[in-house]
Amino acid sequence: MGGGRSFDRDRGPKRGGKDGLRVNREIRAPEVRVIDEDGTMLGVFPPMEALRMAEAKGLDLIEIAPTAKPPTCKIMDYGKYKYELKKKEHQARKNQTVIVIKEIQLRPRTDSHDLDVKMRHARRFLLEGDKVKVNLRFYGREMAHQEVGFDLLKKVVAALNDVAMVEVPPKMEGRQLFVLLAPDAAKIKEIEKNAPAPAEATEDKE
Repeated sequence: MGGGRSFDRDRGPKRGGKDGLRVNREIRAPEVRVIDEDGTMLGVFPPMEALRMAEAKGLDLIEIAPTAKPPTCKIMDYGKYKYELKKKEHQARKNQTVIVIKEIQLRPRTDSHDLDVKMRHARRFLLEGDKVKVNLRFYGREMAHQEVGFDLLKKVVAALNDVAMVEVPPKMEGRQLFVLLAPDAAKIKEIEKNAPAPAEATEDKE
């Protein structure tokens, strides 16, 4: 047996491309509904007649709805169709909201300098649109003083209150206490609006 294109028992040869579309002579349905390049419905024709109509315009016949009865084909340039399809897919991906959760690790006795550094990181993550999960793990006898951890996370929430909202309040999970913060778009917008403009270059000043 040869190594040619695969066949769909009911609909003829399948196109090998990623889009899976049948084009021109690959269309094997007994008849197809044809749409002109400007979107006008032309009617139902045998595929070879529809193909001749497309070729007369220097265009392709593309089976855009293979499961319709009869299948729907459009007369247009195949290269242009693929480009527009790719552009739509790219736009759809661009419009998807990707939620990223950054994690900050603390200890009940985290010193103030280390805490300040971690809060700066958390603030940057929030301003960049990411959520922040602040984890605080208890070791050994620290479990007997959970109030220390709760107090620390309250300080964290207060320190980031101008850019964040609490999505999940301080909560225990096993030996770990955590709080989940999300960017507060309204507060961040207000901060950006009131931020001073970048200083102008002073090279010309003597």
